[in-house]
Amino acid sequence: MSRTVTLILLDAAGRPLGALPPFDVPEPWWQEVASIVAEVRRRHGLAVAVLRLLDADRPAPPGGHVRYLAQTADAPAVPLEPVAVDLAPHPLRQPWARAGGPARSVAWAAGELRRLGRRVTAVAQQRTWNLSAIWRLDTDAGPTWLKQLPPFARHEPTVLAFPGDPSSLVNGPTVLAADGEGRMLLADVPGQDRYGAGEGERASIAVEHHAVQLRACGVVGELAVAGVPDLRGTGLADWIRERLAGHDVSAAAGLLDGLDHRLQQVRDCGLPDTLVHGDLHPGNVRGDGRRRTVIDWADSFVGHPAFDILRLTEDVDADAAARLTGAWARRWRTDVPGSDPHRAVDLLRPVAPLRLAAVYAMFLAAIEPGEHPYHVHDVPAALARAAATP
Repeated sequence: MSRTVTLILLDAAGRPLGALPPFDVPEPWWQEVASIVAEVRRRHGLAVAVLRLLDADRPAPPGGHVRYLAQTADAPAVPLEPVAVDLAPHPLRQPWARAGGPARSVAWAAGELRRLGRRVTAVAQQRTWNLSAIWRLDTDAGPTWLKQLPPFARHEPTVLAFPGDPSSLVNGPTVLAADGEGRMLLADVPGQDRYGAGEGERASIAVEHHAVQLRACGVVGELAVAGVPDLRGTGLADWIRERLAGHDVSAAAGLLDGLDHRLQQVRDCGLPDTLVHGDLHPGNVRGDGRRRTVIDWADSFVGHPAFDILRLTEDVDADAAARLTGAWARRWRTDVPGSDPHRAVDLLRPVAPLRLAAVYAMFLAAIEPGEHPYHVHDVPAALARAAATP
């Protein structure tokens, strides 16, 4: 599956210029823009920064014909098609989705790198959507990464650098700089994202992550004070209900009605609260054959450790999931004698997709309507999974 792209261009001052002719890019995922930028440079000799999604010919990704707003400081040599585009500001628009936003972020990153004694030799925009904007900045000391986050994910650099030494808590990328407003510079992580990892590699990920969660058990209070979302105990029920207010939750009404009691039963299983990655699938792990690094801590929170093993095992067959979960339970039972990890994970199995439904609802409430197609179908889909999980 590929994607057909139309770029509507703004000039350096943010004035509309018109639309470039449509072209195809191989990646179907709407937020991936590196190939868009490269193809426009190849076809037209233009340097562009993609700002945001405008619309698409299908209700949700991936693929299809997608229109974006982009900005260029160059003078296009190709004739542009006049188009009408709504440039009215929106209060929920992210800084990088506004005219001049990418340039300001890259300028900040270049300044921080100069302060570190590094000279930028090339900049490549990688991704832009409501959850993050990412650029690769090549320097004379090697590649670095600029990531910019929305308000609801700005605790990621806190987690990565907590409590000041990046290696002291999580096994994640090194934070080189952060501005407290969503921008952070990250050191390069060698290797490849481990999409498609088999049972053996997932077992190793689980063992390494257990050590992180064991360390984090002692600092959950400090993490919450530092701004990491606090979803401990029965407070998770209120958090879920608040975010799902206004959505049709009838599919999972029974689960929601009994959620407080279920979460109290989970607490009675005796496992401690800890730092939860929140999206621990192999694609959020990079490896180079020597070590693995867990990336993308933007969904992290303080809560029950079972949520991560449930995420790590949700797309493997039942036998492999049982083996991975059994090993996870044995580790916790050894470290917390008298606890009942198996019962805890069984109780939380339907709560995991219910929490995800609330997360998607939170995204929708915090982003401009033009970005809703990324997530609008995720809420009912997650609610249906929660209702169908025994």
